[in-house]
Amino acid sequence: MLMSGKSQRKVLNTSHSPTPGILRRKWLRDPRNFMSFSIRDAQAPSGAHTEPWTFVVVKDPDMKHEIREIIEEEEKINYLKRMGQRWVTDLKKLRTNWIKEYLDTAPVLILIFKQVHGFTATGKRKVHYYNEISVSIACGILLAALQNAGLVTVTTTPLNCGPRLRVLLSRPTNEKLLMLLPVGFPSKEATVPDLTRKPLDQVMVTV
Repeated sequence: MLMSGKSQRKVLNTSHSPTPGILRRKWLRDPRNFMSFSIRDAQAPSGAHTEPWTFVVVKDPDMKHEIREIIEEEEKINYLKRMGQRWVTDLKKLRTNWIKEYLDTAPVLILIFKQVHGFTATGKRKVHYYNEISVSIACGILLAALQNAGLVTVTTTPLNCGPRLRVLLSRPTNEKLLMLLPVGFPSKEATVPDLTRKPLDQVMVTV
């Protein structure tokens, strides 16, 4: 979900158009941009500067479809059995279900893995302090950068899909899937839910 000043837009439809060169170093190092953050350079703060993240960028259509098949299979179980009726009811206003066609149509999928620990040069386990918080901050900066580039996405956390997607993408066992972002331009058929935001006095306290 991207936030743009006055409104929050959750875009489930992305066009087939290829993304612009947002990952080019020239764009990413431009000081006029919100932050000089890139998937490649991983310029985001992290606990003890461990940079406990891996960004897997998927462009291959066959791989995207395999990802979709895994997610839809697990999501169908989530909706029909695993998560319960209250969860399904709470999601009704967003009109979501287990069908995720945007995983095929989005030109790029970004799967963000947190590294629960790393390894030293000698192969010993290295502690990654606050790994989930660090990766979440990096994701927030990435969302801002994508919006600044005129792109759209929707934050997704594929429930119970992490282990299968990790194997599919040949990621090591110390990595756990945290988030998946389908990225592209909005399609002409894209819809924006009419959602209201909490007032400021409910989300901020001044002492």
